Amino acid sequence: MRLVAFSVALALVASAFGQQKSEAVPRDIGGDLLWKKLEARVEEISTRFDGVMGVAILDLTDGRILLRNADHVFPAASSIKIAILLELYRQDQEARAGAKGKARLDDIYTFDPKDFVEDRRIMAGLTPGITRVTNRDLAQFMIAVSDNSAANVLYDGVGKDNVNAMLRSLGLSKTMLRRKMMDVAAARRGEENVATPQEMVRLLEAIHKGKVLNKQSTTELIKQLSTVKQSYIPRYLPEGVQVANKPGELEGVRTDSGIVFAQNRPFAISVMTAYDRDEKVAERAISEVALEAFRYFEMRGKTSDYGRVLPSP
Repeated sequence: MRLVAFSVALALVASAFGQQKSEAVPRDIGGDLLWKKLEARVEEISTRFDGVMGVAILDLTDGRILLRNADHVFPAASSIKIAILLELYRQDQEARAGAKGKARLDDIYTFDPKDFVEDRRIMAGLTPGITRVTNRDLAQFMIAVSDNSAANVLYDGVGKDNVNAMLRSLGLSKTMLRRKMMDVAAARRGEENVATPQEMVRLLEAIHKGKVLNKQSTTELIKQLSTVKQSYIPRYLPEGVQVANKPGELEGVRTDSGIVFAQNRPFAISVMTAYDRDEKVAERAISEVALEAFRYFEMRGKTSDYGRVLPSP
């Protein structure tokens, strides 16, 4: 009898153990496969592109990152203005806390013709010596229409070295502000403003997660960076999707970096191109990568770990 009872008990334990093992199903199997499809599509777009393309896509929910040529150094073009904007907000925050000698968002600037560069933007229409705007206004010109005169005034106001020190404090060693906008002579000397796709998404991650600014300043910066503008990341996305981004363009170069607020699943993306044989094709390629990324994150934001679409709470 004891032998029978022991055998029965042993069978019950084994059965329970088997049930426990069967319940330990690996999670996110479907998500991994979906991510691999995204990787394959990005690879295909990049491979057929006639030029050089670097891509970084960062899931701001779980930290997963897609990298393709993402540590290659590219001309940053106007995407470097994200760093200028962040330093302006950082200094404003320090000034509000009592620090001296810092740029403030509400500081007044009176338009001076010596600050104007020929890029046919908003500041071309200001009245010299009369028109007065704030640094916040200049930042809006810089972000909304990529006004290079406004960017150069802020460059002087916050200081190139301060921008680079802020970038280094975040561990970004390859992203550098080296010259003013439209300074072709400096570019010829090799003093290009540069970045890598991976460092750009890390910069955006630092903004999104409040690693540089407090909550209020972070919200204000993202709102300003989300100003609707002519750019490549949102071009093929559904209308109404919030995108906090800054595109850039130079001869043979197209870039765009930003945060896309897909529902329940925001992500940071940076696509940088150089040696572009056809700049319009480069712009479309950036838009195609952004659309593939959005489709992935849109789906992940509304499904379970196993791929079931769940009703909104």
